[in-house]
Amino acid sequence: MNINKIFKVAVIGCGSISPMHLEAIEALENTNLVAVCDNKPDICRRTAEKYGVKGYTDHIEMFKKEKLDAVHICLPHYLHTAVAIDAFNYGINVLSEKPMSINYEDAENAVNIAAEKGLQYGIIFQCRYNTPSQFLKERLNSGKLGKVLSGRVVLTWYRPDDYYGSSDWKGTWDKEGGGVIIDQAIHSIDMANWFIGGKPVEVQSTLHNRNHKNMMVEDSAEGLIKYEDGTLLAFYAMNNYKTDDDIEIRLFCEKGSVRLSYGDVLIMYNDGTREYEVNKPQEIVSYTGGKSYWGTQHAVQIDRFYRALRGILPLELSAEEVLSTQKIICDIYKNDDMKLKPV
Repeated sequence: MNINKIFKVAVIGCGSISPMHLEAIEALENTNLVAVCDNKPDICRRTAEKYGVKGYTDHIEMFKKEKLDAVHICLPHYLHTAVAIDAFNYGINVLSEKPMSINYEDAENAVNIAAEKGLQYGIIFQCRYNTPSQFLKERLNSGKLGKVLSGRVVLTWYRPDDYYGSSDWKGTWDKEGGGVIIDQAIHSIDMANWFIGGKPVEVQSTLHNRNHKNMMVEDSAEGLIKYEDGTLLAFYAMNNYKTDDDIEIRLFCEKGSVRLSYGDVLIMYNDGTREYEVNKPQEIVSYTGGKSYWGTQHAVQIDRFYRALRGILPLELSAEEVLSTQKIICDIYKNDDMKLKPV
């Protein structure tokens, strides 16, 4: 038990998502931010100066010098598991941004190495901590809605060509691993899979690039996920909508039906009663400049991660548990019947 331990922490990757981690680490009582790392010297220096910590352009050098307890990975997708494994080899616990990896085998290997070394390995899926998500999950766990029979996920957002053209890794197969599915729709698919709680056994998918010239990955995708118990989950995602519309997850259950977005949830029971809940901001830290769909729940998950390191509660959203979502995402690309992804 490490109930009173103050953990030495660093963040690797100082891009747009990093403040969601940096500000949470700074706000928590049992964490001490000691370093940041980015291979772009200017970005690294500015971030280190802002938070008053050491800056490194080489994460291995940082591991050797800082004797860290935990590291947060905020890097391009293709580096997530490689850097996580480097951290494990130095005895460092890891909390990584999604996705775990751009392929399933690397993700599974990283999970196994963390387990062998007795280290904690968490993956950020902060939308599970939205108030509507937690409210619905409790109703499902209690049996009030019965079994989920089928569901659907719809995401219609917008990413212009400039979004991809201004990045050296976005919109690439080898670095991002895909487009609208692995970058945007992954959160909605993860939540629906979490709500269903079953074992996916088959994934069918069709991917297209319908409107983007600066990248080769998909900007449109649809398909069907089949579960061992017969549950069906359909999905549709695209980023040609000119605005980021509310995501929608619908569930048809034995005892009712559900309509959920990041902002609210409506449960309609078969007996005519209804329950409605809206999202409530967390109070650990106030973020500035983050995208609206990132929500305010990074700090909640980060706090839970360090509670697990202190032995207060089991690790939530462990990499081992998230492997189910990783497998679905990878199978969507593997089973694309249009074969958009090059072999």
